[in-house]
Amino acid sequence: MKTIGLLGGMSWESSSEYYRLINQGINQKLGGHHSAKSIMMSVDFEEVKQFQHHGEWDKATELMIKGAQQIERGGADFLLICTNTMHKMADDVQKSINIPLIHIADATAQTIKDAGLTKIGLLGTAFTMEEEFYKGRLSSRHGLEVVVPDQEDRQLVHDIIYRELCLGKIVAASKRVYQQVIEKLIDKGCQGVILGCTEISLLIKQEDVAVPLFDTTALHAEAAVSHALKGDRVPHKDH
Repeated sequence: MKTIGLLGGMSWESSSEYYRLINQGINQKLGGHHSAKSIMMSVDFEEVKQFQHHGEWDKATELMIKGAQQIERGGADFLLICTNTMHKMADDVQKSINIPLIHIADATAQTIKDAGLTKIGLLGTAFTMEEEFYKGRLSSRHGLEVVVPDQEDRQLVHDIIYRELCLGKIVAASKRVYQQVIEKLIDKGCQGVILGCTEISLLIKQEDVAVPLFDTTALHAEAAVSHALKGDRVPHKDH
């Protein structure tokens, strides 16, 4: 089994989901008392948030590179950045390390294509919804048509992430806001919706909406499990 490197803390709420899902995934594959071999470096999210909202992406990139290099020195075989937004500097991080980075958008896009969908809605932070580092990758690399909410709805989605979900607050009224935003995306022809922020799955579930949801946290964790076991013989459950 390969050792999974996790660059987390953005926020710790979603990083705990990564840890749970990855360990559950390994156990489901291998049985017994198996769990994942992993190394997590967790940053202080307040520092990251300040960099994001002041446009200090160079400082954020330095922080991410430092964390990734710590993880590599710790013995990880590959790396996951446990957040969608900070994939903005994924290319710079990959260049700074000698282990592969499993990109969250690639893991998500593959599942969407496997489902036969071509037009997809995207929810996330304003950075993820408005900039090209994420939706551009989905379009150029994977041929998906990506639709984001209008400006007012993007702000609502963004604010709920930072003011509630990153702090572990689950508010029923906010769930309804997200449902209404998703309904508008469906009206625009979206066949499914990407939960493109690792905290959104804490609020909105598949049973809450009428189209397929693509939970980036779960899909990224699933890709990590697959990569960790790639080339290894999977034993019978009773071994």
